[in-house]
Amino acid sequence: MGESINVALLGLGVVGSGVARVLLAKGEAYARRLGRPLRLHKALVRDPRRPRAVDVDPSLLTTEASHILEDPQVHIVVEAMGGEEPAHTYIREALARGRYVVTANKEVMAKHGPSLMSLAHQQGVDILFEASVGGGIPIINPLRRDLAANQIRALRAIINGTTNYILTRMAREGLAFQDALAQAQELGYAEPDPTNDIAGHDAAFKLSILASLAFNTHIPPEAVYREGITALTPRDFRYAHELGYAIKLLAIARHHGDDGLEARVHPVLIPQEAPLAKVEGVLNAIEVEGDLVGRVTFQGPGAGALPTASAILADVLDAAQALIHGRPPSPWHPPSPIPLRPMEQLARRYYIRMEVADRPGVLAQIAHCFGKHQVSIASVIQKETNEEAQTAEIVIMTHTAQEAAVRATIADVEHLPVVEQVGTFLRVED
Repeated sequence: MGESINVALLGLGVVGSGVARVLLAKGEAYARRLGRPLRLHKALVRDPRRPRAVDVDPSLLTTEASHILEDPQVHIVVEAMGGEEPAHTYIREALARGRYVVTANKEVMAKHGPSLMSLAHQQGVDILFEASVGGGIPIINPLRRDLAANQIRALRAIINGTTNYILTRMAREGLAFQDALAQAQELGYAEPDPTNDIAGHDAAFKLSILASLAFNTHIPPEAVYREGITALTPRDFRYAHELGYAIKLLAIARHHGDDGLEARVHPVLIPQEAPLAKVEGVLNAIEVEGDLVGRVTFQGPGAGALPTASAILADVLDAAQALIHGRPPSPWHPPSPIPLRPMEQLARRYYIRMEVADRPGVLAQIAHCFGKHQVSIASVIQKETNEEAQTAEIVIMTHTAQEAAVRATIADVEHLPVVEQVGTFLRVED
């Protein structure tokens, strides 16, 4: 065998330790596949004396990033630190020095992906980021290569395992949101501060990456419309089931030709028979619709040390093959600007739950507000009555209507004296 391909890790936490463990355990198998040894050369850590989940030779550990970034013997840099900084700075410096980079960092790739891919292209190397979306699910490389002949029309995805677990527990067991969240935290699926997940930030980062690749543009994560799951109640899941729907947090991007792109993350009602409705627990799934291939779905574990390590090491092997055989990096085309459609232009059916006074004439007043804004009511179902408070809960399903009109309708309804409150407002994804 020839000279070794040397891999350096920036970070040796959960993900980094998983990568190191697999690399050390399967090094010989990878060497046979490559025709050269693939070795862990260095690892950046905060505290070399800290106990770790993997037994790494202490001589390979360093607390100085420069010992990796400036080392000419390093061929591939794996960034497994997370967060925007200093990860972004280290990735940029590694690329500028002509190193291949592999990362699982969704925040960095969502915010800086195009500029980093441009830098890699200039240096004749590549930045590989399969693990940044969907953990062990192959989706980045299929979008970059396998589906490249397609004009992608739409993406719909469940890409946050924490929220999908919480919604599954609420649907199956009737748990309140806080109880389902506590269960997710006990099992290690949710962080002590779960805001990134339950408010939809994590899914927005991932949709930013997927949509930017699929449509060859750059959609900054802050431009993705976003709602979280904290307002959902067990009643919404019960009513949705009665109506033939499941509730999922979906990340959706759709190309409307000259009318631009929509990019949104929020809870939706989705028909129970739809494939995405059947994705439960911490699993992720990404549905891609292309003009040639039709609709294809990628499904699997979206997080975890070993699934993420699987995606990272696949990228490492890809980079090693490129280095050994002098293969040119993945083609890169500068992104084209595509306007984003405002949410107000979205046309969907809607589910609206509200608490109203339980007396004659109430529905007529509510219907007047809907008619005023040309929002057609498909059905009104009275669900529960509070005899003591003399209130009733009703669920209204609309026909297809524009978001702007529905929001204006809700604003008017909320001002009616006979309406106690508008509880939940959800879009329907048929």
